Amino acid sequence: MVGSAIIRQLENDQTNIIITASRDELDLTNQQAVNQFFADNKIDQVYLAAAKVGGIHANNEYPAEFIYQNLMIQANIIHAAHSNNIQKLLFLGSSCIYPKMAEQPMKEDALLTGILESTNEPYAIAKIAGIKLCESYNRQYGRDYRSVMPTNLYGENDNFHPENSHVIPALIRRFHEAKLNNDPTVTAWGSGKPMREFLHVDDMAEASIFVMNLDNNIYQQETNPMLSHINVGTGIDCTIRELVETVAKVVAYQGEIVFDTSKPDGSPRKFMDVSRLAVLGWKAKTNLEEGLNMTYQWFLAQNDNYRM
Repeated sequence: MVGSAIIRQLENDQTNIIITASRDELDLTNQQAVNQFFADNKIDQVYLAAAKVGGIHANNEYPAEFIYQNLMIQANIIHAAHSNNIQKLLFLGSSCIYPKMAEQPMKEDALLTGILESTNEPYAIAKIAGIKLCESYNRQYGRDYRSVMPTNLYGENDNFHPENSHVIPALIRRFHEAKLNNDPTVTAWGSGKPMREFLHVDDMAEASIFVMNLDNNIYQQETNPMLSHINVGTGIDCTIRELVETVAKVVAYQGEIVFDTSKPDGSPRKFMDVSRLAVLGWKAKTNLEEGLNMTYQWFLAQNDNYRM
């Protein structure tokens, strides 16, 4: 989802030559193959968006795969970039790097100050290692490798699988199917009171390119060599109830929404402090309802069977 959004943004500048490789073409966990790929291609900048990702169930079931594959992908790409004298790289992390009980909103300096959420600890550890890899190559070799940490993302090319998707695509699919079936009610888990932040993937792509191309003097003024990552979010959060009601509005579902309070709520709030990015000169443009409308229209375009 994120990689394709970055490519769309980069394609707006016709002077860019974009080099990509599919999973079938390049195994990023294979060090020799990654080194050869970098040696064979003339590359000036690297956007490292590749990762093994999944929801709570997948993280719980396959922790070894999540930590191993992500560590290998990151180490292979970052080291190959250095070995082939590529000066600029952007690493995309995740908000799960912050401690489970981090003060809200979560600032960059909350990193490594507490215990991580147990359900995705292996993934979070890998992402923290990616940040520290970038910082270490910067400190030792003078590279310009930067890291951005997005909040919850949604948008075009999201995963709408009925069991393995995240909250927004899951809600879009659930409400749309309920509308098609004329279901009188849709049930949402929990009380609806927890607060979450959501960023449209096109905004994330724009922020990534913005951070990549920041003048190095400006970037260094707002970061620290050993605390260099930058949060990316909207600076606005909402309750899960507000999210659910907005999705229902976008999908035009007319039935009743029921909140099942016997189901867990999760953390009361997960909200990113984006003041560092704001000082650098960027803020999100897409509000939640607008982004949900765009995402729903994309969902319909990809699923002819779901058209009204």
